[in-house]
Amino acid sequence: MYLYVALVVILVLFLSSAIRIMNEYERGVIFRLGRIIGAKGPGLILLIPVIDKIVKVDLRVVAMDVPPQDVITRDNVSVKVSAVLYFRVIDPNRAIVSVENYLYATSQLSQTTLRSVCGQAELDDLLSEREKINAHIQEILDKDTEPWGIKVAKVEIKHIDLPQEMQRAMAKQAEAERERRAKVIGAEGEFQAAQKLSDAAKIIAENPIALQLRYLQTLREVASENNSTTIFPVPIDLLTPFMQVARSVSAASPAKTGGGDTPGSNAG
Repeated sequence: MYLYVALVVILVLFLSSAIRIMNEYERGVIFRLGRIIGAKGPGLILLIPVIDKIVKVDLRVVAMDVPPQDVITRDNVSVKVSAVLYFRVIDPNRAIVSVENYLYATSQLSQTTLRSVCGQAELDDLLSEREKINAHIQEILDKDTEPWGIKVAKVEIKHIDLPQEMQRAMAKQAEAERERRAKVIGAEGEFQAAQKLSDAAKIIAENPIALQLRYLQTLREVASENNSTTIFPVPIDLLTPFMQVARSVSAASPAKTGGGDTPGSNAG
């Protein structure tokens, strides 16, 4: 009886150490007597107890935080830069054999690369050209981690911590820039208004009657909006036609008078 129990226990231990089940996103790197024989999975994997050893590798994308790094930019500004790194294992064999701990190695490499790349850029470029810097960091990391069987998919700078003095200086610079734009827009508006007035003056100079029409329109608007009595000087242009008629009449009267005296004197 005890023999059967012992055999059952041994069989259960044998099966538990010989059978492994890998998920769809996992691979098992198998070592036989210390030598790698390859990665297997997903599904059911049979091992030789005591002889075979298996190491699981996750093939899913890993999102790794890069802690804030002290960086001195090319224009000698001290900032703290943090980022996030997205990568995955594409070759389980190299990820286990080529590096002791690929997660730790990738983390350390990303920190040093972040400091190096950001230190080569100026502060304005670091703030305005993040996409370019992200692509540069990703390219360097992907090249350096390729021998480890790792593919770096994306790098994103999360936060840039500026000193308080630099923040105040940048705020003043932004405020001055906004004031400059406001003054430029105001000057452009004044220029356009002056241009329109100049065009209107040219039109009135070509058509003097337009000034009289505008004057009459202004009188009508003032009369409709205000109940008080308003006195306007009469423009000379309004009186010019009447003055011309008066001159014509004055010039014609002496001519008629002189024409009547001449026949009388001849008769005498």
